[in-house]
Amino acid sequence: MRRLICSLVAATCLAAPAVSGPVEPAPAPQAPQFAEALPAQWNGTLLLYSRGYSPRPAVEAAPAPIRQALLDAGYALVASDYGAGGWSLAEAVPAQLAAIERFTAQHGIPRRIIAWGESMGGLITTQLAEQHAARIDGAVAACASIGGALGMMNMALDGAYAFRTLVAPDAGLELVRVTDDRANGGRAEEAVQQALATPEGRARVALASVLAGLPGWTDPATPRPAPDDAAGQAAQMAKAFVRGTFLPRSDQERRAGGVFSWNTGIDYRAQLRRSGRAALVARLYREAGIDLQADLKRLNAGERIAADPGAVAYMRAHYTPNTRPQVPLVAMQKIGDGMTAPALQRGYVEAAGTRAQSLWLAEAGHCGFTGPQLLAAIQQVEQRLERGKWPAAPAGFVAHRAERMLRPCVAGGQCQ
Repeated sequence: MRRLICSLVAATCLAAPAVSGPVEPAPAPQAPQFAEALPAQWNGTLLLYSRGYSPRPAVEAAPAPIRQALLDAGYALVASDYGAGGWSLAEAVPAQLAAIERFTAQHGIPRRIIAWGESMGGLITTQLAEQHAARIDGAVAACASIGGALGMMNMALDGAYAFRTLVAPDAGLELVRVTDDRANGGRAEEAVQQALATPEGRARVALASVLAGLPGWTDPATPRPAPDDAAGQAAQMAKAFVRGTFLPRSDQERRAGGVFSWNTGIDYRAQLRRSGRAALVARLYREAGIDLQADLKRLNAGERIAADPGAVAYMRAHYTPNTRPQVPLVAMQKIGDGMTAPALQRGYVEAAGTRAQSLWLAEAGHCGFTGPQLLAAIQQVEQRLERGKWPAAPAGFVAHRAERMLRPCVAGGQCQ
């Protein structure tokens, strides 16, 4: 095996659309760094890796735990660090395309290029898959923010809004215009722990979690609760509540130039009905001796958050998917992912139809896939390219129907 040294190569970045309102300039993008690795015997396929969210630029050709498995299978690897940290969707796609160009110039045209990425990197992979000019043949979006920035962050806002309104109105929680994400999350976690000390608090945390689309299993160290175990599911959602709803916003708001999430016009009674989990929440409320309808009335009567149109336009551009990938796309996720809601994957694949396929693992936790799991997803794309139709799910994956995406937002359509 020959490992190539990372180097600096310039890449052109996409210009962001104009935004309104005062804004602190984002750090200037730099020339991205690139990492490559070649196996001892290359099978002709290049894997383009897109990393997840990181406050600072970071580059590796593939995550260390699975890098060797990919090389042993004969794949060449390449990646960029986007030249920027944070919500660097504007910089990522051109930097990733430059990574392909650089690899091709040095090693020749690959027989096939498959893009893949995890978390935010899965959304970048989706963006590449939806572009005619991306020069990729297939894509694997793993544990991805595949529902897009606006839909994902609106779901998170609903959960955070419900929690602050019903549980912690005086805890100093910031829903938007967040000054310090880490400190805000710390305050939220403290409030969650206080709420879990009472049946009333546990029921209200569960309601907020359902509105945010969190699954009923999130902890890889514990078994999956039974479908009728309302208390067990509530406890699982509570474990992931802060990291699944108080998502990093400050960098995104700085880039977008304002508030890009909103809950104006949202009927929380209707949202709970649409979730398919109203009975679970009603049971918890009933056992706690509190009035669910009264709490939903409070949510519907509360002060709402409106978005800045310019900020929404920026987040639409970076990135709201159109659910029309130009190449076969596999979306792979654990059914118990409490950070990137599985509802996002369900929403995308249902809209994409035969263009995409879901692969579900009966596991909990965010990302952390094994080499064999990722290889199975890559080979699924390869079989789709060779046969012209999707094969059955590989061994080790399960049939699953995730929670409904309650705030879908697709490019070219209305956001809910």
